[in-house]
Amino acid sequence: MTATATATGNEMLRITDLHAFYGESHILHGIDLRVNEGELVTLLGRNGSGRSTTLKAVMGLVGRRTGSVMFNGSELTSVPPHQAARLGIGYCPEERGIFAGLSTEENLMLPPQVKSGGMTVEEIYELFPNLLERRASPGMRLSGGEQQMLAMARILRTGARLLLLDEITEGLAPVIVKRLGEVIGLLKSRGYTIVLVEQNFRFAAPLADRHYVLEHGRVVATVQRDELASKTEMLHELLGV
Repeated sequence: MTATATATGNEMLRITDLHAFYGESHILHGIDLRVNEGELVTLLGRNGSGRSTTLKAVMGLVGRRTGSVMFNGSELTSVPPHQAARLGIGYCPEERGIFAGLSTEENLMLPPQVKSGGMTVEEIYELFPNLLERRASPGMRLSGGEQQMLAMARILRTGARLLLLDEITEGLAPVIVKRLGEVIGLLKSRGYTIVLVEQNFRFAAPLADRHYVLEHGRVVATVQRDELASKTEMLHELLGV
């Protein structure tokens, strides 16, 4: 199956007029975006633009949210985070959430399977050979790259088909970043739908079908893959790269 064959045109995620609040702080100011099944879209923007908060708002991990978050035709705004996960959304947070005292394999086995079709442990170790080598090592002994691989691997086991990935390359060595790019390309070719929050535009550009640029909690630009060449200067200006 090729990457181009997986984008079906069936809408998996639609966010409409999404506002998010932490206490009195109003962070998102009417986000609108859509993601079709099999697509990979990125949320780009400077720090503080609302990219990570958008992922958290989809999962219900903000103080309050208004507007609409539709996942496979179901409204999520009144759904608690654990129920969103059970619907088939896998969230990989920036802080990774690895349990320091548990082994790699114990961390991997911790989340429940929520849908059929999740990867087996053997398939995950084939995808991430480093984790196989470190399967008995406690989480605290893993490198940053290994922790990131483990954080991604955990959600692949659950059967989630929509992956929300937050800053997965931050602070990692180039060789690990390259491997993560290969893994994401493989997941996309297998039909996973991916929303990627990413600061590294060079990493994100070749992977994405569409880029949403956020500024001050709003989408200020949408760039399709085939528009990249003509809009690179605008993107550099918006992103400050």
